[in-house]
Amino acid sequence: MNKNVIAVILGGGAGTRLSPLTATRSKPAVPIAGKYRLVDIPISNCLNSDIGRMYVLTQFNSASLNKHIKNTYYFSRFSKAFVDIIAAEQTPDNPGWFQGTADAVRQSLRHLQQQDFDYVLILSGDQLYQMDFSEMLQNHIDKKADISIATIPVGDREAPEFGILKADEEQTITSFIEKPKKDVLPEWISDTGDEMKSAGRIYLASMGIYIFNRKLLFDLLLDTKKEATDFGKEIIPGSIDQHKVVSFQYEGYWTDIGNIYSFFEANISLTEDIPEFNLFDTNQTIYTRPRMLPPAKVSGTTLEKAIMAEGCIINASRIEKSVMGIRSRIGYGTTIVSTYIMGCDYYETLEDMNSAAQRGLPKLGIGERCYIRNAIIDKNCRIGNDVRINGGNHLPDSDNPLYTVKDGIVVVKKGAILPDGFVI
Repeated sequence: MNKNVIAVILGGGAGTRLSPLTATRSKPAVPIAGKYRLVDIPISNCLNSDIGRMYVLTQFNSASLNKHIKNTYYFSRFSKAFVDIIAAEQTPDNPGWFQGTADAVRQSLRHLQQQDFDYVLILSGDQLYQMDFSEMLQNHIDKKADISIATIPVGDREAPEFGILKADEEQTITSFIEKPKKDVLPEWISDTGDEMKSAGRIYLASMGIYIFNRKLLFDLLLDTKKEATDFGKEIIPGSIDQHKVVSFQYEGYWTDIGNIYSFFEANISLTEDIPEFNLFDTNQTIYTRPRMLPPAKVSGTTLEKAIMAEGCIINASRIEKSVMGIRSRIGYGTTIVSTYIMGCDYYETLEDMNSAAQRGLPKLGIGERCYIRNAIIDKNCRIGNDVRINGGNHLPDSDNPLYTVKDGIVVVKKGAILPDGFVI
């Protein structure tokens, strides 16, 4: 375990752009790829980079996140590795909530300072990528940097959504702009390498991944910039002229899970023959909670580019380009296309099913002869027989008691009950 660095994973705010998935859980606790949680991505990247000391900062709907981390990341008593949660808390000198990324770290410094380290790695809890942070740390040390920023080349369409920077030949950052308007973009073109330029990715965007020298971070947050609340908007732009801020260019797969569409695309893209995010790379294992579940059981189903987690019971007619989470149950004659089914937290017993039927409730899972396309089915939903959900751009954005439509994606809310014949 690297004893020089400690990681801080930012849990994010209320996550309104991922609503309704964040109605009862924090962003890092949102299920992804059928069996993981978003927070598993940065934690796994740290463990694969030999970084074993991590703090996760959160303040909204943190109960399920706490439970997941407690049940997943426990280490040998002879190890100094840990994953601890720091929830926003009222103290005499900080009576309020976290006001931004920098403020969240500032309020957590009293916990961090108890540890021995030289560098702080700051990560986001809602990104999908596989990165070796030890390479970034070594680059930071070799360049004698005060601050390092992980950057990724992006094109014209994405650039206005990010902080864009320019760097000199030594990769020292010379200028930075947060979310530039399209008319000023030509001034921010960078030499990103021949391969990236040929793909139209000519701007260097901040990934929201930073390495700070310990003393500088404490000085900035507690002294010189003690009023600043955000790294991207205040700390980084204000540090470029005073400190050596270095770019570390990353060219692998990376996506920011900022809204429902990007979350949906990230999950569905995992079904490709060779997905950009590789769940099967044994050198970059994604860790999560170990569950003692039975293997998936499939009967009479045509599967085409499907991912199925353990514990599923599938009797569907056809499943295409879809992800089925743990304990998913799908009835006879049902067709699922381009859909992420998060699955269930438990199985119903026969007694439970009979009791639900007497009360007029569908079984847990998805019933018979359904057609579901372009949808996200949150956990523990009861979808009856002959239900039709046909997402797409023809549906206007809307929010209903049972489901939400965003960018053509139908999100059936956690625990929702859709009766027989329900149509969206």
